[in-house]
Amino acid sequence: MRNVMKATTLESRFPLLAVEHGCIISKDADITAAFEVELPEVYTVTAEEYEGIHATWCKAIKVLPDYSVLHKQDWYVKEEYRPDWKKTGTGFLARSNGMHFNERPFLNHRCYLFLTKTTGERMRRQSNWSTLCRGHIIPKEIQDRETAVKFMEAVEQFARILNDSGR
Repeated sequence: MRNVMKATTLESRFPLLAVEHGCIISKDADITAAFEVELPEVYTVTAEEYEGIHATWCKAIKVLPDYSVLHKQDWYVKEEYRPDWKKTGTGFLARSNGMHFNERPFLNHRCYLFLTKTTGERMRRQSNWSTLCRGHIIPKEIQDRETAVKFMEAVEQFARILNDSGR
């Protein structure tokens, strides 16, 4: 019996092409900008502050161009608390607090935000249809430079709105 399977590498199947100018470029010519976001702890903001945060996010999302995808990803990693003894101070309460929580487990939270500029054709595809399932990756025509520049300007404006809100 003859082996007819063709060997392939992960790199040939992986949908990423390059990282340039701080953006991820896919083989389908999608541009993605990534950010790490610091959000307030749950139950630490009032209803008015929450409404302000929500309004700021809505305002920021409205500046994104058509066929943009916003993806928020939360990571929770189980870690053990390690106090910084130099930073906490030498007072009795600071030392007691550090000793009480030392090596206790907690969930460390990180939040990442990905803004992707894609095309109308790709937006119509279903989420279960992936380039990893197709068996081949054919790059799209490279988008014109003006589209990329406009998207990066919108991303900068998006980040500025969120940073200037002070929330």
